Amino acid sequence: MPRISTAQLRKESEELSRALVKALSERKMKITMAESCTAGLLSGTFCSAPGASGVFDGALVSYANRIKETLLGVSDATLASVGAVSAACAEQMARGAAKLFGADVALSVTGIAGPGGGTPEKPVGTVFICCYCRGNAEVRRFCFEGNRAAVRAASVCAALRLAAERLNVEY
Repeated sequence: MPRISTAQLRKESEELSRALVKALSERKMKITMAESCTAGLLSGTFCSAPGASGVFDGALVSYANRIKETLLGVSDATLASVGAVSAACAEQMARGAAKLFGADVALSVTGIAGPGGGTPEKPVGTVFICCYCRGNAEVRRFCFEGNRAAVRAASVCAALRLAAERLNVEY
């Protein structure tokens, strides 16, 4: 499989954002994001689409575990047992963001963008993404390759793809 460039990922993410804004607007739905390793890149990319302000009220960047716990409701038991880079944390982040912002859809991203921080069990590029939609959550684990910028760009695109898939949005 050929490697996709960061520029191609950005272009696809912009197309996905426009399609999602249109679909969410037509359905009168709101979306939010809870981000860790993407540090606001997902929200920024989404909000570059015209009309985003009509379906997006805000998001939260939560690098520190105490922010994940206090603002997003991630349990200390989850953080102690499986860590912030886990499916359980990603799901709790998404559910917490949906509640915090009163959104119908929430995307969360937590992972290790690098260059450091990886372990044999969770190497650099390990990312968990959750799409929570009206009570139902789906979490996927990814292992992206490349430098920090590439991992972040791939994470943003994967999150937007997951939302489009869950909402049956073509782009």
